[in-house]
Amino acid sequence: MPQYLTPGVYVEEIMGGARPIEGVGTQVAAFVGFVTDPDAPVGVPTAVNNWTQYTSVFGGDGPSSALTLAVHGFFLNGGDRCYVLNVGPDGTVGGTADSPGISALEHIDEIAIVAAPGMTDAGSFDAVLSHCELMRDRVAVLDAPADVADLNALTRPAKPRSPGASASGGSASDAEAGDADSGEAASPPKPRASGDGAAPRQSEWGAVYFPWIRVLDPLTGALVDAPPSGHVAGVWARTDGSRGVHKAPANETVRGALDLTRALTPSEQGLLNSAGVNAIRSILGSIRIWGARTLAGGSSEWRYLPVRRLFAFAEESIQQGTGWVVFEPNDQVLWNAIRRDIRAFLRRLWRDGALLGATEREAFFVKCDAETNPQENIDAGIVTALIGMAPVKPAEFIVFKVSQYAAAGGEEAQ
Repeated sequence: MPQYLTPGVYVEEIMGGARPIEGVGTQVAAFVGFVTDPDAPVGVPTAVNNWTQYTSVFGGDGPSSALTLAVHGFFLNGGDRCYVLNVGPDGTVGGTADSPGISALEHIDEIAIVAAPGMTDAGSFDAVLSHCELMRDRVAVLDAPADVADLNALTRPAKPRSPGASASGGSASDAEAGDADSGEAASPPKPRASGDGAAPRQSEWGAVYFPWIRVLDPLTGALVDAPPSGHVAGVWARTDGSRGVHKAPANETVRGALDLTRALTPSEQGLLNSAGVNAIRSILGSIRIWGARTLAGGSSEWRYLPVRRLFAFAEESIQQGTGWVVFEPNDQVLWNAIRRDIRAFLRRLWRDGALLGATEREAFFVKCDAETNPQENIDAGIVTALIGMAPVKPAEFIVFKVSQYAAAGGEEAQ
């Protein structure tokens, strides 16, 4: 407390009102892969803000690797900032003795989207998903294999590859990179056998997309097959900026996609959708993302991608916005302040359309009182707030029931 020893007028600044909880960013992506430029930095995440900056750091000589195609697709579809981690031609997503791999991204808080373009083997899938599960503030965008002989393979998890097999599972872009020094044309990828699993394992922290897309190589101008993860990450960033993280990044045009490597029928998409594989389809002459599911499984409460990303966004925002609570006196005054600040944040989400309900009571609740903070917790230095949110889920199945109607005699049609 201040001491007043000399008569006079004292002016003091005091804390007033709520401490606003600012929403964290959700549009920054990270891409893990390799480039053929021997002078490009290896093992160090590099922030890139536009395509020109990327080519100046990682090389502008073609043909493009899967990583280069993905970064170009990200910026083309609305992304404005990403991190690029070049693991080198001999590196892996999970890391080696000479390269830390994806773990090099752990200290970068602003990352919200992670992809390893063209890496479609079980080891790469697991490395990316495990990273996102560990961090709990980012979600993975995964590519299904380029060629699958039987779509049922996308309903079963991929098995670890044998030593010496390609880390990409036979992607065309990796074949290009492997033959870049010899100047030979890349061999087409081999289809996955019908009995082999080709999908990532179950996880609420990842989403997988199929099929690959055909784009123009930004470095050579040739028509090439590209993994969709970079373009999809750009659509995620674009949707977050225009509508919010609660909006499903689906029914959105994939800019730069000229064609698909495989045209899916509605029945084929039904098979994939049930397995959590998001389809990319040609709808009315436009290449669009036509799915918004995670790999959590059909019965999980986290099966919808916008729900998983919304909660990750809210949890991180609340965590960072309530840092002032640490070492404050753990009493009723603190509990009231916590409730006030978190309610103000959730109220903004509700007004933006992220939470379901006609009233605040229906949309969310915040409980922080003597019931959630018994004396034994206070003695242990623990303060607990219980938060509940009712997320808006995407309208995935639109059903109109139509029947014939015979108007009764003498009545006007309504």
